[in-house]
Amino acid sequence: MKISYNWLKQFLKVDWEAEKTGELLTDLGLEVEGIETVESIKGSLEGIVIGKVLTCIQHPNADRLKITTVDLGDEAPIQIVCGAPNVAAGQTVPVATVGTVLYDDNGESFKIKKGKIRGEESHGMICAEDELGLGKSHDGIMVLDEALKAGTPAAEVFNIEKDEVFEIGLTPNRADAMSHFGTARDLRAGLIQNDVSLELISPSVSSFHIDDRSLRFDVVVEDVEKAPRYVGVTISDITVKDSPEWIQNRLKAIGLKPINNIVDVTNYVLHELGQPLHAFDAAKVKGNKIIVKTLPAGTKFVTLDEVERELHEEDLMICNGNEEPMCIAGVFGGLNSGVTENTTTIFLESAYFNPVAVRKTAKRHALNTDASFRFERGIDPNITEYALKRAANLIIEIAGGKVSSEVMDSYPTKIEPNQVFLSFEKMDRLIGAKIPREMVKNILASLDIKFNSVTDGGIGLTIPAYRVDVTREADVIEEILRVYGYNNVEFSHKLNTSIAFSDFDNVKIENVISNQLVSQGFNETMANSLTKADYLSLTTMLNEEHNVAMLNPLSNDLGVMRQSMLFSGLESVIYNINRKNSSVKFFEFGKTYHKFESGYSEDKHLTLFVSGNRTKERWNVASKTSDFFYLKGIVVTILQRLGIQKVKTTPTKNDVFSEGITLSLGKIKLVDLGVVKKSINKEFGIKQEVLFADFNWANLIKVGGKSSINVSGLPKFQAVKRDFALLLDKETTFSEIYSLAFQAEKKLLKDVDLFDVYEGDKLEEGKKSYAVSFLLQDENKTLNDKQIDKIMQKLQQTFEKNVGASLR
Repeated sequence: MKISYNWLKQFLKVDWEAEKTGELLTDLGLEVEGIETVESIKGSLEGIVIGKVLTCIQHPNADRLKITTVDLGDEAPIQIVCGAPNVAAGQTVPVATVGTVLYDDNGESFKIKKGKIRGEESHGMICAEDELGLGKSHDGIMVLDEALKAGTPAAEVFNIEKDEVFEIGLTPNRADAMSHFGTARDLRAGLIQNDVSLELISPSVSSFHIDDRSLRFDVVVEDVEKAPRYVGVTISDITVKDSPEWIQNRLKAIGLKPINNIVDVTNYVLHELGQPLHAFDAAKVKGNKIIVKTLPAGTKFVTLDEVERELHEEDLMICNGNEEPMCIAGVFGGLNSGVTENTTTIFLESAYFNPVAVRKTAKRHALNTDASFRFERGIDPNITEYALKRAANLIIEIAGGKVSSEVMDSYPTKIEPNQVFLSFEKMDRLIGAKIPREMVKNILASLDIKFNSVTDGGIGLTIPAYRVDVTREADVIEEILRVYGYNNVEFSHKLNTSIAFSDFDNVKIENVISNQLVSQGFNETMANSLTKADYLSLTTMLNEEHNVAMLNPLSNDLGVMRQSMLFSGLESVIYNINRKNSSVKFFEFGKTYHKFESGYSEDKHLTLFVSGNRTKERWNVASKTSDFFYLKGIVVTILQRLGIQKVKTTPTKNDVFSEGITLSLGKIKLVDLGVVKKSINKEFGIKQEVLFADFNWANLIKVGGKSSINVSGLPKFQAVKRDFALLLDKETTFSEIYSLAFQAEKKLLKDVDLFDVYEGDKLEEGKKSYAVSFLLQDENKTLNDKQIDKIMQKLQQTFEKNVGASLR
């Protein structure tokens, strides 16, 4: 939220430096994230001076250019080539001197330089009003009052306003501070605590009066639950045009673009008082009637952004006498009922809409407006009429016109303020310090909290209606503490702590595996557990019926709890790829969530994502793309680290993989791993191969660490390695070769390794070649050639007999 300091000073005549005021606002809970200096004219006309055109002749080499000599108050006039059709000798004009920085309509800067134009030197630029930010006209240069003296800085001639704007990180509970008046109200309480007592100046509406009753609208509120209060008035004989400079400056300072005087006033009052308003072109309101109601589901409605929307049966609408929709109440106006340059009469609306109803409607239609932002959080129901009169006065002041109806106010059930009793004993206990009782009363009074009763034990309080977040005793204590100052509460030197129960063994195992993965080049990620419901369409393994849906989602992208950790991980992968980090290795400990007939389920997982090269590119290391076997190696090291050795490998049934396997221990599934389908990658914009592994963490914890570990000394005698190049059928797997080798030689064979696979046109059809190494070792003596040859012959015969292998 942006707050203009100049605007704030209209309500509170504070003379502090902006930085000091920002510190106090932060202490009060309105955290100032930054302070920006804003100028009504960008650049503040620095380098622009008043010049007198002494001579003006035709450019010899261009029909549309003229050569002028201009007096800038220096000893000698300068020459400027000018293309404006209205430039002439004797004029007083604004001149951008060499080195001046000007800004275009998009805010892009450009510097005035000395140069030649069609062969003639030019030492500056005579400016039009749009080039200086003083207007929109570009028909010709500005011609100023002849009385102005040459060399006078333009900043002394034109009214330039400098402002300092606070960027406040407003928390959702502080609806009362969503305006300049609300911020000033809070600031006043803080100033009083700092012994600075200032009057809070509220805009007067005493001049509001009804001129006639020639244009009365009937107001019918059918749904008083969604619209507890609805106020309106008509204003006729207005002239729609640009707003005066002072309103434009205020809106521009907080980042709003002025539109016209009527719309600008509604925006001005919104940010001044926090009350959203809406102006309807009265001529477009059929039947001279306003009906506030819901419409049948599926009703079509075109909003101001020219998008046709399909209404929900719970969307509150502002309708005309024919029950045709004109506006989504509290959210967005309609295309065919808004104010245009031809509007002469308006119906001005001010209302209090139900916060929950507005929020649901805004989320359904993915609309987030300044109005809905405030209605969703709860505004002050007591300023509805006051804000209407304030806006009406401003409209008549800058657009002319007259009030042509009584103020129509539908408020059947008054919203009563909250009553809270504050116990001094509980306050002292929660704060941890005893604040003087008189100071407590002064703080509460500065926050407009009224006293109903005062006793030695506490105070009965009436909370103002605009403080929708203060409903309990604890909330009142928080208000007292934030104004008193958290920094003013003395801390005890005694340190108290409590130890929360935690499953230390599981956490320790997670840390062990995390450290192992980090040492292998992985980075840990933590993705949001909320995700898109649409991801379910990418796999048949997930069921929509098992979704844990949010009742009030923040957005459509965060509508359900994730059933799989794959998709949030792929979002991280493409995020990195799009930022030139195409080689990624991620791991995440997280949960998936399901809703079954028996109840809700949370399952812990460890997932791995690998894509791109294994290592960073270096001059002395050839880059190698990560593949399935690389991922499998990582997975196996994790299982081994947990003491899980003899796992069963089966083809995976998970359809997110184009090829993959499942590793199990008996009937307990431990991990699915493989290559993610290209069709799934495509949905995320990923064009390179992604490898994915999904561990069932609960199963890993269940079976991990139960294998016995045998420890023995290092052998004293040298090992021997021998190789075979085996020609095999394509269906033969390495695991078969591995098992057969140890069946043939159980005592001296220590390891079997596959170090090369070849399939090509040089081999028979249906054949492949495995290069396999065998490590032989006797722990009691050195092996001789005769023993080695005997073992290798036995291995060869075993392979030939069982899998039809032959040596190449």
